[in-house]
Amino acid sequence: MEQNTPIKLDQGWMNVVGGEFDQSYMKKLKEFLRQEKAAGHVIYPKGAHIFNALNITPFEKVEVVILGQDPYHGPDQAHGLAFSVRAGIALPPSLVNIYKEIENEFGVRMPRQGDLTGWAKQGVLLLNATLTVQAARAGAHQGRGWEQFTDAVIRALNDRGESIVFMLWGSYAQKKGAFIDRRKHLVLEAPHPSPLSAHRGFLGCGHFKKANDYLVRHGRRPIDWTQVE
Repeated sequence: MEQNTPIKLDQGWMNVVGGEFDQSYMKKLKEFLRQEKAAGHVIYPKGAHIFNALNITPFEKVEVVILGQDPYHGPDQAHGLAFSVRAGIALPPSLVNIYKEIENEFGVRMPRQGDLTGWAKQGVLLLNATLTVQAARAGAHQGRGWEQFTDAVIRALNDRGESIVFMLWGSYAQKKGAFIDRRKHLVLEAPHPSPLSAHRGFLGCGHFKKANDYLVRHGRRPIDWTQVE
C-alpha cells in the first residue's frame, strides 16, 4: 500500500469500508509503510497481496470469518490470508492443529499443503487483525492503524451481514470480536490453535462441523473444509 498508489479492493468491500481510506489513521499508516520500505525493511505480504482476504472473499459472499492476528513473518509464507501459507511451504504449527481438528471432526485426511485459497473462494474470510508485518519481526506493525481498519471490516459484517459464523480463537480474537451481535450471528470461541494452547480446548472444539450445521440451517451451502488450493 504505497503512498499515492490506488487501492485495489473488491467493489463490495469498497462500498462498506472504502471511506476508511480517507481517514487520518489510514493516511498515517500509508506513510509508515512508505518509511519502512525507504529504510530497507522487507514487508510481508507483497503489496499486491495485502488485501487478498477481502478480494478473494467479496463482502456479499462471506459465510464464515476466521480471525488471525499477524501475517507470518518468514520468507514466502504470508500471502494475505490468515493461517494460510503458499503452496510448497511447510505447514506452520497452528495450521497443523487446524488440520488435525478437521480430520478428527470429519474423518478425512487433509492435504499436506497450506494454501487456504479454496476456503476463501467458498466464503471463508481469513482476516488478520494486522495486514502487514516486517520480516522476522512478529507484531512489528501492530498499533499502526490496521486494527482500526479491520475493526471496520468486522463491524460492517456484523451490521450488514446475516447469519455469519465467526470463529474466534484465542483471547486476542475474542477481544476483537467482542461487539459481534450473537442474536444475528453464530460466534464460536476456543483457545488458539497454537501448540502452546491447542490442547486446552481447540482440539475437540467441533467448530468446523458446528459452522456447517449452522449454515445448512440457514439455507446456505456448507463449507468443504478439505478443499484447499
